[in-house]
Amino acid sequence: MARTADDSGRSRVPPWVEPMLAKPDGGRLREGPEWAYEYKLDGYRACLRIAPAGTGVLTSRNGIDFTAEFVELAGVLAETLDGRPAVLDGEIVVYNEAGQIDFGALQERRGRYQTHNVSRPGEPFEDVPVRFLAFDLLQLGSRKLSREPYEERRERLTQLPMPDPYRLSVVRRFTFTELDADRRTPEHLLEHVVASGHEGLVAKHRTSVYSPGRRSDAWLKHPLTQTTEVIVCGYRPGQGRIAGRMGSLLLGAHDPGTGDLVYLGDVGTGFSEAERSRLRTRLDALARRGHPFAVTPPREDSARARWVEPELVGEVEFRQFTRGAGRLRHTAWRGLREDKKPSDVLVPGPRRVVPKTEDPPSSRISLGTKVTVQAGKRQLTLSNLNKPLYPDGFTKGEVINYYSRVAPFLLPHLAARPVTFIRFPDGVGGEQFFEKNVPRGAPAWLSTVRLSRSRGSDEAITYALLDELGALVWAANMAALELHVPQWTVDGGGARRPPDRLVFDLDPGPGTSIVDCCRIAERLYDVLTGDGLEPLAKTSGSKGMQLCCGITTEDSAAPSAYAKKLAQRLAGETPDKVTASMAKAQRIGRVFIDWSQNNPAKTTVAPYSLRGREHPTVSAPIAWDEVRACHRPAQLTFTADDVLGRVDTLGDLFSALDATRVDLPRL
Repeated sequence: MARTADDSGRSRVPPWVEPMLAKPDGGRLREGPEWAYEYKLDGYRACLRIAPAGTGVLTSRNGIDFTAEFVELAGVLAETLDGRPAVLDGEIVVYNEAGQIDFGALQERRGRYQTHNVSRPGEPFEDVPVRFLAFDLLQLGSRKLSREPYEERRERLTQLPMPDPYRLSVVRRFTFTELDADRRTPEHLLEHVVASGHEGLVAKHRTSVYSPGRRSDAWLKHPLTQTTEVIVCGYRPGQGRIAGRMGSLLLGAHDPGTGDLVYLGDVGTGFSEAERSRLRTRLDALARRGHPFAVTPPREDSARARWVEPELVGEVEFRQFTRGAGRLRHTAWRGLREDKKPSDVLVPGPRRVVPKTEDPPSSRISLGTKVTVQAGKRQLTLSNLNKPLYPDGFTKGEVINYYSRVAPFLLPHLAARPVTFIRFPDGVGGEQFFEKNVPRGAPAWLSTVRLSRSRGSDEAITYALLDELGALVWAANMAALELHVPQWTVDGGGARRPPDRLVFDLDPGPGTSIVDCCRIAERLYDVLTGDGLEPLAKTSGSKGMQLCCGITTEDSAAPSAYAKKLAQRLAGETPDKVTASMAKAQRIGRVFIDWSQNNPAKTTVAPYSLRGREHPTVSAPIAWDEVRACHRPAQLTFTADDVLGRVDTLGDLFSALDATRVDLPRL
């Protein structure tokens, strides 16, 4: 339990209240007039205790004193309490530049605080604003409120004046009755939660008391992403560019039945370079000779492992937990949880089903061996729908579901453009191949165009034209995960039109990331808008991003020449950051501006296309505000599920591409 420097008189803070915890709701968000909903927050759970004299203490959920680290929050409410002691339950959070709660930024702040505390002890730490979001009031004055109904505690909390909302405010609350009066449902509220970037909802029974230290059915959490706490049990040293730092962490958790520490797998993504170094320093201090698990992990997983005492708790995001093997899949690191104890970390429960808004009829697909579906005006027979096409378990049925639901936004960007497929018949990791010619067995109704391989050539290729939902579903059923198109279209007679799009492909070289691409994109934006063009941005779905402009030109060679000139200009201005050369040796530590994709023979991945990577990531259109606010690669990594949520709330961010078409500037 946290202790204060003075436990007498007016300086005595109220005793710590062990926090009440929420249970998972099993994927079913509770409904009815007896329920209220609060945002599920992504920060550090904390109890704020204020003495009559205004002395404030912040205590984590497992009793750690947070006061020195977040001293700017401890006394913010004192002036409005008029000498009354108080105890508030809430969460310490950091907001990013997009106005969203960002746990990664809070973790980075913690790392800088620890470094500052060592190098400059006693000096004030003023780095990254933090905010305390209160959601419960447990004591006010001499009155203890934990036995009062939630509704009354909430009412008293909202009546407290908030003198500085930048540092302390009350979490927004929605009741089922209020939603119903507005002709809205909890599902509508979930859509708002997705759009605002929150983690999910917590449903709270309006008559419930506060039960310290207990997980209660009166509080039920409904996350929109799967996260879990893990125990750090070892690491593998980094190699290549991250040599000397931590490469990946080896994870464990306690079996809820036996209490044994069991191996859950590893995590190697989601770390900043500084965090890799900090973690290795901490882990080396906890080194032990052998692994700490009840059963030895597989040999291939423990190769090169350095084991540590299982004392640090972290949090990971994951897509799937395989019950048979007991492994987390598609993991990304979210940070250490200093506020949680190893003894509390249990193996994840069954996979949570994320509720979605009603799917269109075309996407209600059973996962049987074969099934006949109606896709628009076409009837198709689909097969092997439960076959995983991605290492994280994302199946062919889920691929078809994604393309069916995203079709209204994707099809306009494929219209009249010959499609080159990259097919993965055995899934990502198996054999893959480019396919330009329409394969044998294609349906007779499929639109196609026959084009010469090159000017004057007698050889021709018959390309598919994906101009309707049925064609898109047909392609997905062939495991055509990636769809690539040229910067030109064909007319009704099958003749090539001049280019109508200009593209800059920003490819991060070794030692750089999409964050560096964003900085180059901002410079290109200024140059392009200065030339009268209106660039739009999208992620590549892999490591980089692309800028696209709608153009008019009669010269098929002009877009490449113009793009090359701008790429060489930026490379000349900052040769240490940009290269316009295709030589791979020139790309180390630089962003390669690939201007050559404007060549009429080249193609670029289409907006909203999946990519054949480890996870089902998507080439996703993004707003310029998102480009400017990007400081971590994870901010611009979007999976199929992410993109479906984005188009539901944002629409097509590439819809203006044709409407903003202007003449290509002359060289």
